[in-house]
Amino acid sequence: MFWLDRLVAGMLAPLAMWVLASGLDDLFLDLCSIWFGIAGRRRQPAGTVPLPPAARENKIAVLIPAWREDAVIGQMLQRNLAAIQYANYEVFVGVYPNDLPTLSQVVACEAKDRRVHHVVCPHDGPTSKADCLNWIYQGVLALEETAASRFEIVAHHDAEDVIHPSSLSWINSYSELYDMIQVPVLPLPTGWREFTHGAYCDEFAQSHLKDLHVRRRLGGFLPSCGVGTAYRRCVLDRLAWSNGNQPFQPDSLTEDYQVGLALHRLGCRQILLDAQRLGQNGDPAATREYFPRRFRAAVRQKARWVAGITLQSWQGIGWNAGPGQWYWLWRDRKGLVGHPVTVLANLVFLYGLFGWAEALPAGSPWGLGEVISASRLLQWLLLINTALILIGQVSRAWCAATVYGWRHASLSPLRSAWGNVINFAATVRAIGLFAGAQLRRQPPAWLKTEHRYPKAEALIQAGWKGHEEPAVLPPSTKMT
Repeated sequence: MFWLDRLVAGMLAPLAMWVLASGLDDLFLDLCSIWFGIAGRRRQPAGTVPLPPAARENKIAVLIPAWREDAVIGQMLQRNLAAIQYANYEVFVGVYPNDLPTLSQVVACEAKDRRVHHVVCPHDGPTSKADCLNWIYQGVLALEETAASRFEIVAHHDAEDVIHPSSLSWINSYSELYDMIQVPVLPLPTGWREFTHGAYCDEFAQSHLKDLHVRRRLGGFLPSCGVGTAYRRCVLDRLAWSNGNQPFQPDSLTEDYQVGLALHRLGCRQILLDAQRLGQNGDPAATREYFPRRFRAAVRQKARWVAGITLQSWQGIGWNAGPGQWYWLWRDRKGLVGHPVTVLANLVFLYGLFGWAEALPAGSPWGLGEVISASRLLQWLLLINTALILIGQVSRAWCAATVYGWRHASLSPLRSAWGNVINFAATVRAIGLFAGAQLRRQPPAWLKTEHRYPKAEALIQAGWKGHEEPAVLPPSTKMT
């Protein structure tokens, strides 16, 4: 196996250089997070809730795109309508004419609660989430004309979301200062054996408790997360006016990412709410939901994210996202190379480990060890990279422990390795998806995620305070 040793040895230096660059990038955010965290505590005592004053309850439209969501949409509407602690809002659910089961579920809820409206897209589905949102937006405009009223804030959610009872109140308050408000998104907890879903828990905890906050503080644009996002009506109308009355890009796989970037380029103010400061008694201020719990489903969803965020945005805007934004584009896109390289680095590590374990008892020379011993630079690279990897794992585990506890966080390094495999497979699939679409001269197909709505016991376990089953839904006073 001498040839294999030489091949692996030749890959060590370039792999180590990439890991060093990516690790220093992540370390920079960790150091900024520590600094901003100290500064924040100096300015504001722990436990206070930094809510701007709101003069009144602005009227909020909540948009929910739905395709084949008949298994969850009824539960979602019933529980959230009973739990939300805000009076002046209405819900618009977009459905397709060839999805009668979902339509019937929404119409049944509509008959029981005047705040629910169904909007039928004018063509069969599925199209894209953005296309469905655009038609729901048209439904909001149509209702405004007949009811002679106006919604001042527009938010959107998915059919599996558990909306925090105070979410709309926070959005209303922060809309006094910001044009786009993002409520954090945190997966609901699952058993420790569910490594796929657990990897989502770790990633979102790190992103929504640390990375995105640092990004905003350093002047980076804030991507919408697709759920729990709200906009002041004037800026959404501005997007629609500049894009043929379509505020969301219908051919985009990640319309949430695109709209966040578009608003930043227009000079709009964006904020991600603080899940810890606004949360109380272990109940984080966040939208909760289940993410894919099986490998293939996770790869399918993440392939859509990779194709939209890295490839479509790269094709559409290149690196011209405004002053100082190239760094955030780099962070968003580095996984295109980083995901395959990380898996390759893991394989090289395992190969070296097994080679060492085989050579040690036999007293034979360890090929990779000799290569490393011969290069002082390579030794330092591997030592520094090891330290960076450990720091990164501690940072992720700390964020995961904040939401899910240290028992969950103790397995974060193992889930990180499994997450690397998922991300690698998703990147390969995304490249194939995008390349195929380019050859066909068509936008990539919408890869819809199958949704599951949590049972009441899961909501209790997650600490959500609006888990009680409603005894009776509010009476119908449907507007005509």
